[in-house]
Amino acid sequence: MGIFSRLKTIFKANANAAIDKMEDPEKVLNQLILDMQEQLAKAKTQVATAIADEKRLKLQLEKESKKANEWEQKAMQAVRAGRDDLANDALARKAEHDKYVAEYTKQWEAQKAATDKLRASLKDMSNKIEEAKRKKGLLIAREKRAKAQKTIQSTLSGISDNGAMDAFNRMAEKVEQNEAEAEAHTELAEDFSGDDLEKQIDALPTEATQSDALAALKAKMAGASAPAAPAENVYSYDNVANPNMKSWDDEKF
Repeated sequence: MGIFSRLKTIFKANANAAIDKMEDPEKVLNQLILDMQEQLAKAKTQVATAIADEKRLKLQLEKESKKANEWEQKAMQAVRAGRDDLANDALARKAEHDKYVAEYTKQWEAQKAATDKLRASLKDMSNKIEEAKRKKGLLIAREKRAKAQKTIQSTLSGISDNGAMDAFNRMAEKVEQNEAEAEAHTELAEDFSGDDLEKQIDALPTEATQSDALAALKAKMAGASAPAAPAENVYSYDNVANPNMKSWDDEKF
């Protein structure tokens, strides 16, 4: 392959790649529909012309057929009048028109067959355009969904990229380091500000607080260790009857 052929191939490849990249399916589909509708309009004009030719041939056929019938009637009229010479001339005219009738019949039948095919092709073309319109909406929806999915996937790939995550983690560690340094500076500022002895004493609990806590603890312990109250003397039925006699319980104590 020569150098010019290779350059031509490279140029065509690059041009096709650039065109493919620039192609917008939605715009291309809309343009294709417009092109097909223009072709349909032109086809309708051509079919209409063919139908007009067919009608013209049919009119000529009917006219020649009528002329042939008229000359036949004239020939019969001449025969009734005893003028065979005129009848022969009339029949000759009738034969001439019959010949035209045969020719126009052949032309009309051929034209009618052609127009019937053109009508069928035109209808088929119209149906295909309507089908293309219906498919266009579906294809555009699929194209938009594919673009959205591609965009989402690209975004997710960027988020899951190790470099981005490493940078994110470094920033998090830097923030934590800055917070720790700020807290350390605050503590140092507090440590070296004011009288340290006074701060230590102020941090001690007050005596009242200690006394109150200790008193509450002692009261709790005293209540838990107190002995049970002694039971009252119980007199039996005999004591009631004889007051001077002590019961067994009294003797026990």
